[in-house]
Amino acid sequence: MTRWTQWPSRQALTRQGVPRIRLLINGGIWVGGTGWLLAGVVRDDAFPGMRRVALIAALAGCAALLYALRRVTVDHRLAPALALLAVLVGAGAALHAAGARTPAATVWVVSAVLAMERLPLVIALVCAAVASGAYVLARGDSPLTDAVTVGGVLLGGYALRLDEEARGTAYLLLEQERAARRAEAESAALAERSRIAREIHDVLAHSLSAQLVHLEAARLLIERGEDSAKVLDRVVAARGMARDGLAETRQALSALRGEMAPVEDFLRESAAAGGARFARAGEPRTLTAEAGLTLRRVAQEALTNVRKHAPGARVELRLSYEERAVALEVRDSGARKAPAAAGLTASGAGYGLLGMRERAELLGGTLEAGPDGEGFVVRLRVPL
Repeated sequence: MTRWTQWPSRQALTRQGVPRIRLLINGGIWVGGTGWLLAGVVRDDAFPGMRRVALIAALAGCAALLYALRRVTVDHRLAPALALLAVLVGAGAALHAAGARTPAATVWVVSAVLAMERLPLVIALVCAAVASGAYVLARGDSPLTDAVTVGGVLLGGYALRLDEEARGTAYLLLEQERAARRAEAESAALAERSRIAREIHDVLAHSLSAQLVHLEAARLLIERGEDSAKVLDRVVAARGMARDGLAETRQALSALRGEMAPVEDFLRESAAAGGARFARAGEPRTLTAEAGLTLRRVAQEALTNVRKHAPGARVELRLSYEERAVALEVRDSGARKAPAAAGLTASGAGYGLLGMRERAELLGGTLEAGPDGEGFVVRLRVPL
């Protein structure tokens, strides 16, 4: 029932998506038909002098009404459309009464076709029947001829309607596809920005926090008047951290380009540098660049948190190759001395822990972090 009472879409009633060649053909048909009609009026001796001028003016007025009908139907305005159709049917009757039978028939037929093409179908049938009925009554042909004429007019208008609706649907689908592509491109851009932001945070947080610890220690040694050799040791250590941070930045860029990284070697070296113990379980397998990068960054962030919040703790890194996943566990025994900053809570309020969880979830994995006895444990699991 909706199809019978629904307007054709706005895309179907406008020129959106119409090929240029189709517009030229339509324009040629309208110009040719108008020229043929005017030529008949000029050759008709029944309209001499001013009567001919009046007839041409009346036809121009009908053309303006037909154009106005096309415009109001684009906006789905039913009342003005019905009023214009009524005026056109009346104008056809007036032309016929004045003896201009061919122009009158043209006005009725075009009005019926436009009604079938552009109005809700149930209303279009009524309007087209009225316009076609006026044409049939004026012609007075045989019933068979009248039936063929009315059927041809209705079918012609309905065929144009189907053609316009198909084009409008295709144009609408094209617009939806373009919008989906734009949304997909924007989503991909946002995802890439988030990925780069995580890389910047993880690399800089790990490197700069380590440098800060050594530089702060150097400052305290200077204030206490300690031996310059101890200060130099701290400065050298900070310089080493800066060098390591630069290397990590290059590794992050390589990972962003999709290049593989020796994950196990990296974890082993990171554990050794931080005084932690490293263990591996299971048969090593090749990891994707994203999975390897996530393991590296989670290990870095966890070691950084241990250094900041549990100084002096014993730390163990354990890498496990499971049947369909790879797991990483970073466990510490708890601080042996007071931390320099507030500890990381089990709820994961720290931005670094939040970033680790985001990394795991993006790969379909999980990350658990929380207290473990006197210490803290971070467990990462990434599917393969």
